[in-house]
Amino acid sequence: MNWLADECVDAGLVKHLRASGHDVLYMAEVARATSDADVIAMAHASGRLLLTEDKDFGDLVFRQGRPAPGVILLRVDPTMARLKSERMDAAIARFGDHLFGRYMIVEESRFRSRPLRTS
Repeated sequence: MNWLADECVDAGLVKHLRASGHDVLYMAEVARATSDADVIAMAHASGRLLLTEDKDFGDLVFRQGRPAPGVILLRVDPTMARLKSERMDAAIARFGDHLFGRYMIVEESRFRSRPLRTS
């Protein structure tokens, strides 16, 4: 799966996803301090799922109508790195390509999802 990881995403999680065979473009490595609007535009232009821990992307896709292939908001305690990896693995295993076209919130004990606008 192809991902664009926002720079707020833990580097250990990026490493884990890569080790699991995912193609991850990590903003902390390629373009630090890029605005959220530009990050979401990059995800859209490259067809990559956006992985973030920043709730502001919800405003961009729902209130401002910015297009995105899919947004995954990770809401797991920052001190629980292993749980972050486990929850992401579970989301990918359960939803796979159905992550595209969705705004998915990955929490410690549940997943919440709603469709993104297609227009």
